[in-house]
Amino acid sequence: MFIRNSKGFRPVLALGLCLILLIGLLAGCQGNGNDGNKEAGSNQQETGFKAGTYTGEAEGKEGTIKVEVTMDQADQIKDIQIVSQSETAGLGDSAIEQIKEQILTHQTLTIDAISGASETSNAMLAAVEAAVKQAGGDLAALKAGTVAKAGEGKVEQLEADVVVVGAGASGVSAAVSAADKGAKVIIIEKTAVIGGASNLSWAGKFYNSSVALENGVKVAVETEIADWIVNNHWRVDAAAIRQYVTKSGETYDWLNEKGYNTTFINFGGEQLHMLPAYETRETLLRAMLAESVEQHGGQVLTETTAKKLMTGTDGAVTGVVAEKKDGTTLEISAKSVVMATGGYAGNKEMVKESFGFEGINGGLGQNIGEGLQMSWEAGAKVPDNFGGQMLHQTLARATGNLKKEFTSYEASYPLMTAYLPNFMNVGPSGARFRDEASTLEAVAAANTSAFNGAYHLVIVSKSQLDALAAKGMTGVNAPKLPGMPPEFYADFAEQFTLENPWTNAEQVFDAMVANGDGFKGNTIEELATNAGMDVEVFKDAFNNYVESTKSGVDSEFGKAKEYLEPMGDEGPYYAVVAEINNLGSVGGLLVNTKFQVLNDSRVPVKGLYAVGLESEGVLFNDTYVGNGVGLGYAFTSGRLGGESAAAGALNQ
Repeated sequence: MFIRNSKGFRPVLALGLCLILLIGLLAGCQGNGNDGNKEAGSNQQETGFKAGTYTGEAEGKEGTIKVEVTMDQADQIKDIQIVSQSETAGLGDSAIEQIKEQILTHQTLTIDAISGASETSNAMLAAVEAAVKQAGGDLAALKAGTVAKAGEGKVEQLEADVVVVGAGASGVSAAVSAADKGAKVIIIEKTAVIGGASNLSWAGKFYNSSVALENGVKVAVETEIADWIVNNHWRVDAAAIRQYVTKSGETYDWLNEKGYNTTFINFGGEQLHMLPAYETRETLLRAMLAESVEQHGGQVLTETTAKKLMTGTDGAVTGVVAEKKDGTTLEISAKSVVMATGGYAGNKEMVKESFGFEGINGGLGQNIGEGLQMSWEAGAKVPDNFGGQMLHQTLARATGNLKKEFTSYEASYPLMTAYLPNFMNVGPSGARFRDEASTLEAVAAANTSAFNGAYHLVIVSKSQLDALAAKGMTGVNAPKLPGMPPEFYADFAEQFTLENPWTNAEQVFDAMVANGDGFKGNTIEELATNAGMDVEVFKDAFNNYVESTKSGVDSEFGKAKEYLEPMGDEGPYYAVVAEINNLGSVGGLLVNTKFQVLNDSRVPVKGLYAVGLESEGVLFNDTYVGNGVGLGYAFTSGRLGGESAAAGALNQ
């Protein structure tokens, strides 16, 4: 062997041998102790492991998950305690416990996320990993193992008249109504929870329900239908709209008969029906399934994920291939299959590609579009208006972090500014984009914002913040309370008044900035720079807006004079990051009024039906504009679609 240097080639073989001998002698000199102890001591020194209990935390879907992990050995976890978490009841909290159990049982951190709760699952694993790192534990060893599925490789075959995929409001309704018509029904749900988005929702709309009429609130059906069609630019299925408007009232009585009681609310002339108490909903839906599906010989299979549709040689859908939690494959043959998988709003890439939306998914993480994909592969048409979303709420990015430092009321200050017309709104570039009176209506606020970028900024000046601190929202002449969903202010309802001063307002807004959820500048130029806006674009928009507040005339957007609140002459200025909450995708499968899924020729795909969000595109042009329609339609389409699926299966 030769090494080249500046002086040419020199032999180094002898030098190499000398080094090897020297290392051997040194090793021999150190070899008089207990080799095993030395090895263990060396390993402990390398990893720095120290037995004990350590705390780890990570951000889940709804907040921080904090755990305490006890370790006696570097590659073993003795115990895990959940210190705190705020994940969704029945889904997120269940996922946390399942992940904990699997870690302790199998001594591995290589665990599949729980269906429907991947964000929570991954946060739980990250929190435990953080604690293991603090202990100096052997992460490589703890990630080397995997959890074997007991049923992997096994195949079970089942038969039914009707299979329903998805157990949300529409799926449960379809399963129950099909069973009531005499069909043997199997309903599968990939999570452990029955009810889907209905467990999180507030109210549904059932037109001219018996209780609405009893309370003297009646909708003029023909006017409602005509206006609906015009407002959606005629690009809707008029027959589907008529069916929902004329048949949804019956759904109210049907649900009551089933024990799922809703409460009528005259919501400014709209007929809304508030769902039962949150904590009772899943129990009520399970009771409906037990009394109909299970009593008629059917099954309710949770933690069972549909993988593909089975089809015959003629293209007809003949069943579903699914996978149970333990890895067992189910081949469920059926004469009718009802898709009720809740759309794809949890699939960020799919939403971005189809609609251009980059905001927040406020719906369920498990709704990632696989039901649509399976149906398209079986011949279903992708609708011409594919892409619509249910944009219905405005959020302030700051709220969650602020609640760790301040009361819920104080933490909601930035959020409340996003629901008031008295503040200047700009897009990411710094350009003003709307009459801020749009904030007074949830759907208008959401869609005008989403059309202009991934977020918008609410500009609050020092003088405005001082006025809020002194006199509450009356200080900035707010016309009414911010129109936030009731659940947003439920825990501070008594403080939620126009006159209540915003104590600690400056501290709250400064904390928002410190947390990275908003921006601050002593000048408008500094604010623009800090917020990533184009300085010249924002300066121009800001100066034009200030002129409007002084003249009382908004020549650019026509904002009413009473909403043109003065900005004052000095900083600092704040920018609140406001994002739009997407409650769900709308559509993806084209259906007729029997809820049969149509192919590219607009002819039914034999044996395939769809209800709920996946079929709702027939009601709207490009996006959801209803109030309570999503939930009202879910129950109604499920009820009617289940009856049609049963009729098709039983040749009735």
